[in-house]
Amino acid sequence: MAARIPAEERLTNLVVALMATEVGLTKQQILDNVSGYRQRADAGTRADALEKMFERDKDDLRALGIPVETIGDAADPNDLREARYRIPQAEYDLPDDIEFTAAELAVLQLAGSVWSAESGSGDAQAGVRKIRALGIDGDEPIIGFAPRITAQDPSFTGLQEAIEKSRVVGFDYLKPGDPSARRRRIQPLALVDYEARWHVFGVDLGVHDDRMFLLSRIVGAVTITDEEFDPRLREGAGERAIAGLEEVAARNSALLEVTPGTEAALRLGRRATPAPQGIRVPFVDLHILADELASYGPEVRVVEPETLRDAVIRRLRAVSAANSEAPA
Repeated sequence: MAARIPAEERLTNLVVALMATEVGLTKQQILDNVSGYRQRADAGTRADALEKMFERDKDDLRALGIPVETIGDAADPNDLREARYRIPQAEYDLPDDIEFTAAELAVLQLAGSVWSAESGSGDAQAGVRKIRALGIDGDEPIIGFAPRITAQDPSFTGLQEAIEKSRVVGFDYLKPGDPSARRRRIQPLALVDYEARWHVFGVDLGVHDDRMFLLSRIVGAVTITDEEFDPRLREGAGERAIAGLEEVAARNSALLEVTPGTEAALRLGRRATPAPQGIRVPFVDLHILADELASYGPEVRVVEPETLRDAVIRRLRAVSAANSEAPA
């Protein structure tokens, strides 16, 4: 029996394959050659089930901001019966005016070597070789995506499996300020990466409404139950989840004063807008932003909101108290 390929590895292999071609791959070429689909086909999975899996994967990648391009018939672009798919590498080209210091280049080279040594599975590389054997050429090396897909919370794999099977899950979830974790039962509809953190979006059966859960706050293992739900609920779930997070971020922003030339200025500046007094940074979760700001120490000062400033101060005082009590 063929080994089961984890969903996140299948997504990585799909990205590698779609970046390896300029002319694009048909759906059938993907299902026949990309590791993760090929093993399921060999194990007897029906063709229509594989096609639905590919459509979900494609939607998930687009929800993550990966530009999966659909190429129709040249004579009739609206004819998608033999559509080809690709990820244009130009979308990942760095602007010409970006330069790196020798130290920064060394870090990038090290990161690239770690990726190619650990993240690029033999199946993924074999898949690229098979695609090239079809006469579809591409450039090497194809790197730079896997860390985003494979760097995940422990609950990621179980939740992805439950989404694929349309199964209800249960997990213990600890919200900031709560004395203990609460048990949640949800219909998981989509996993989304937002601000470099994974969230699961689904229907909370305790309140019978859509809810978003941060994977890093899930305590212990995720339990996949035998209770199924309508797979049609997953349609467009990733897009709804991202839209919801963006709406929350648009309503919440922090006014910060940041010391120029520091790590805080570099990292926060990437998602900030200039303000008369410092910068404004949108955020989804006050507690997560407070953790980040506290890690910068004196490099950043919160002007507003007051609740965020108080949360950062509490964290800094806790660190100071812990260090003063530590034995010499």
